[in-house]
Amino acid sequence: MSKEPTTTELTEDTQVSKKALKKAAKKEEKAAKKEERKAADVSGNAEGNDANDGSSAAGVDISEGKYGVYELMQSREKIERELVPIRDIGESLADKDGTVFVRGRIHTTRLKGKQCFLVLRQKAFTVQAIAYVNAETSNQLVKFVGSVSRESIVDVEAKVVKVPQLVTGCTQKTVELHVVSLFVVSQSEPTLPLQIEDAMRRAADDAFTPEAAAGDTTEDKDSQQQLARVKQDTKLDNRVIDLRTPINQAIFRVEAGVCRLFRDHLTSKGFTEIHTPKIISAASEGGANVFTVSYFKNSAYLAQSPQLYKQMCIAADFERVFTVGPVFRAENSNTHRHLTEFVGLDLELTFNYHYHEVINVIGEMFISMFKGLQADYATEIEFIAQQYPCEPFKFLEPSLVLEFSEGIRMLKEAGCDIGDYDDLSTPDEKLLGRLVKQKYDTDFFILDKYPLDVRPFYTMPDPVNPKFSNSYDMFMRGEEIVSGAQRIHDAEFLTERAKHHQIDLSKIKAYIDSFRFGCPPHGGGGVGMERVVMLFLGVPNIRLVSMFPRDPNRLTP
Repeated sequence: MSKEPTTTELTEDTQVSKKALKKAAKKEEKAAKKEERKAADVSGNAEGNDANDGSSAAGVDISEGKYGVYELMQSREKIERELVPIRDIGESLADKDGTVFVRGRIHTTRLKGKQCFLVLRQKAFTVQAIAYVNAETSNQLVKFVGSVSRESIVDVEAKVVKVPQLVTGCTQKTVELHVVSLFVVSQSEPTLPLQIEDAMRRAADDAFTPEAAAGDTTEDKDSQQQLARVKQDTKLDNRVIDLRTPINQAIFRVEAGVCRLFRDHLTSKGFTEIHTPKIISAASEGGANVFTVSYFKNSAYLAQSPQLYKQMCIAADFERVFTVGPVFRAENSNTHRHLTEFVGLDLELTFNYHYHEVINVIGEMFISMFKGLQADYATEIEFIAQQYPCEPFKFLEPSLVLEFSEGIRMLKEAGCDIGDYDDLSTPDEKLLGRLVKQKYDTDFFILDKYPLDVRPFYTMPDPVNPKFSNSYDMFMRGEEIVSGAQRIHDAEFLTERAKHHQIDLSKIKAYIDSFRFGCPPHGGGGVGMERVVMLFLGVPNIRLVSMFPRDPNRLTP
């Protein structure tokens, strides 16, 4: 290494100004002081800054062994350690001595000088943490924390500390974590296909409107800043990351609640859960909107509903049954409310003398579910409403029941051009929903006595007016969520109706034969789970409440 020139050498070899001489002298003095400090370190006399930056006198990292990357976890050893859920981190833990262990994702990091702020996320819950240089924490640890890529999963040991001001950006607002150690459990690639913060905002086209789909950015009215808005397809293409957002965590907890409340209520009313085939020999609803699949040397179909098997179980004396499972519809409908595969919540039950007994059971079930959602998921509903503002869902007890003819009359009075026996279009349903809300102040109602020609072959005709049927639909916010009816339970009558609908009798022989040996009168309905969630929460598109949606243009992921 070359030696710095002395002042004498500069004077002899070059003609320089007094200013240059002073500069050179200063450099010599600085170099001398540097050598003095090194000598002091070696002799063990280092103090002050060297102690504060977490390094020992010999330059050893005092945080060695307190940070790094775990080996791939292959269950080599059992570790007895309690990991505290982020949702449980609060002031009560700040009052206790010692540290806690937390596992979460790195949501954000910000390295600034000798400290690093980070936010840890677990499901929908977040907490602020800080790693800073002190007598027990080295600069190397702080820099390591700042280098860990976002979305990596980490184990953190930390002290829970109360904060003087609320942490507004996190769910745990009254405390923060002071990091003692941090290890990476699973490292994320540094470049993400979309940022979590961007995915947390409403998609540019989630309402399926041309205006919203025109661009990827929109001006935030509060901050007056241009914030990135990810398109819906981009979110769905990267659904695993999209599902990590707190808004999606909340939506799918509510969705799980819908299924749980459906099961719990019906089980408490004496129903038995059943499981039915999804590969069948004939279209269960008739018509062309059925997926055909190869079945060895023959063709088969994906079930449009579990309808036929629910009825066969009634004929087998189960009396009250329900099922939760996938339903397939080959409808080329690219709307905000249609999917080619959705989750069906289906039920079937016997009645004594009138199918309105069935309507009452289903109506009571929905009231129980709505009450359960409002009671058990109030936090999630409130959180979702911040992103998707919507009036709280209203319903009457008992449920409002209108006849189809009354609904047609209301539509005609509102200026709608519709026939007495026409099926309701989507705009008709939405208009009727608004009219019912204005008149009865309810978002949920039942429409009874549909025209026979617009219902499936197994629907029982009305005994007084054969142009109508003993069938019904149920609506939330003006959109259909249930289709149901009294079923034909006489084999000869069922055969007649199947012929009328031009259904191949050989393919439904087992179904028809199940009614030849006596079957009680019965009815039921099929509920679209995703529609219930979408409409209860006021979310604008059904794809937002389907975990991995299937529509005519999407088959992955």
